[in-house]
Amino acid sequence: MVIQDTARRTGGKARRRAELAQFLRARRERLSPEQVGLPPGPRRRTPGLRREELALLAGVGITWYTWLEQGRPINASMQVLDAVARTLRLDLAEREHLYRLAEATPLRTFVDSAVVPTVVLDILSSFSPCPAVLVNGRFDVLESNDGHQAVFRDWHSMPCIHRNLLWCGITEPSAREKFVNYDDEVSYLVARLRSSYSENIGDPEWEEDIRRLAELSSEFAELWARHEVAEAQTRLRIFRHPEAGELRFMVSELEVSVLPGTRFIVYTPEDTATRARLSVICPPSSEGNSSLLNGR
Repeated sequence: MVIQDTARRTGGKARRRAELAQFLRARRERLSPEQVGLPPGPRRRTPGLRREELALLAGVGITWYTWLEQGRPINASMQVLDAVARTLRLDLAEREHLYRLAEATPLRTFVDSAVVPTVVLDILSSFSPCPAVLVNGRFDVLESNDGHQAVFRDWHSMPCIHRNLLWCGITEPSAREKFVNYDDEVSYLVARLRSSYSENIGDPEWEEDIRRLAELSSEFAELWARHEVAEAQTRLRIFRHPEAGELRFMVSELEVSVLPGTRFIVYTPEDTATRARLSVICPPSSEGNSSLLNGR
């Protein structure tokens, strides 16, 4: 019986690796060079990207990736799997499938399942053209308004799969170029997260979220280890927008009583130049919605 159980487990692992290999190849072959910014090159014998192109874009070794796609029994770290998933442009379901096949910890679960009431959505929309977003204690983005989408639509150099303000800041390679006072504000966000964590210690989603982020980012791990906490404050955040230039916002948090555990984060222009630039990239839809933008 023991021998049979061992053989069954061994056979299951082999089938899982074979399924992983086929899945990776299918997803690689659906991507064209043009989709990832590569020249089409000479006529290709097989569709999609070559293995060496994918490995280069993902920043992993070609030999390692080849073995992974061949179904060999190798270990894949979460960081490497994340890089492969980003390069393959996997959606949430595909990422979870990849991690299960690789026998890795699943992708962080996304946001709370509570339905956002219509009245909360209406309030969020009314902040436009000022950027505003509805988040939970972990900074998961539950909803965002038109102003927020207009200001941050070009934030990511890779497709966004986290929908989380802190993850989008720390894991985005170009964040420091776009977020002028990055060091001050990211450390503040981590301190705010630590404050919320005290109410959620032992929650599997929180624990896994923090573990994953610390594994992906040594910067987060260092900030988290400081055990700094912070209450909500009105803060200055400065961004470089590719079209509008420098945007300076005073950022405030507003608790949403009808949806416990959530809050609005609202960005109001700090100076007249930002007000003018914001009007260009996100024109107010009505006089009623322009009061924050006009400083009234």
